[in-house]
Amino acid sequence: MAKRGNSKASSASGAIDKPLGEVVRVGLSQFACVEDPKANRAKQVALADEAGKRGTRIFCTQELFTSQYFCQVEDHRFFSLAESIPGPSTDALSKIAKKHAMVIVASLFEKRTTGLYHNTAAVIDADGSLMGIYRKMHIPDDPLYYEKFYFTPGDMGFRTWSTRYGKIGVLICWDQWFPEGARLTAMSGAEILFYPTAIGWHPGEKAEFGDAQHDSWETMQRSHAIANGCYVVAPNRIGHEFIKGADGKPVSADGIEFWGQSFIAKPNGQVIQRATTNREEVIVQDCDLGRVEFARTHWPFLRDRRIDAYGELTKRFLA
Repeated sequence: MAKRGNSKASSASGAIDKPLGEVVRVGLSQFACVEDPKANRAKQVALADEAGKRGTRIFCTQELFTSQYFCQVEDHRFFSLAESIPGPSTDALSKIAKKHAMVIVASLFEKRTTGLYHNTAAVIDADGSLMGIYRKMHIPDDPLYYEKFYFTPGDMGFRTWSTRYGKIGVLICWDQWFPEGARLTAMSGAEILFYPTAIGWHPGEKAEFGDAQHDSWETMQRSHAIANGCYVVAPNRIGHEFIKGADGKPVSADGIEFWGQSFIAKPNGQVIQRATTNREEVIVQDCDLGRVEFARTHWPFLRDRRIDAYGELTKRFLA
């Protein structure tokens, strides 16, 4: 799993090829979900298994992989898609984790109890045991992204897990846009930030805004890598989804065209792998954790933070 090296570098870019420390193979997948949750679960398990066969040590799913993105509509029927944790999805993925000695981050619609639901990531350790969960902290409410109807905001804060292969933090989709979440997770020790995602274009807006929307999404997460000196791994789904209402007709004429382009970025913000817009893929990438130390000592943002001057960040707005 680990490779060691004594390489020296002369700049903060980290643009060297020789290993600096422990090298951990990280993986993700992207695929198009269908209406049948069992089929989606089976597909995700198969893709995780493929990643494991390719030597992946830490693997992350896309957001809410067991279903199509039902939040395009506010409909009580879709609460039936939620599952407990532990539950059928964590049980299936735990077997894959144990089989390949691979850590798995699994994004799920969690039923915590009757009437209380979360958008949750389960962290499964390399022995198949459930290490813990992260509940999405920032919940959006935008056209075709009506998540506030379904999900209670997370109440566990920002978390880091010391897995067999490194310290990881998990945030989910809309969390991507908030530097505070990335910072607090990195401050708790994370060397790799995982962002399971379901984001795409409104087809009617794509021609005018599509390139800018995607660039903003990727740039924001690359900035988290730079500002915190850590790897960022962002799996996204693909496919053009039309959610049906109770009458069997699509609730939106346009639906959402998920843009894929899952990626992995180094601590200097460079994208080292990026998936396509429309193809099912498993991506694996060797990540040198020595670059985290390198980035944080050559660009010492954590050292130079003025923690005595940030108290007003806890306020909503400064007039």
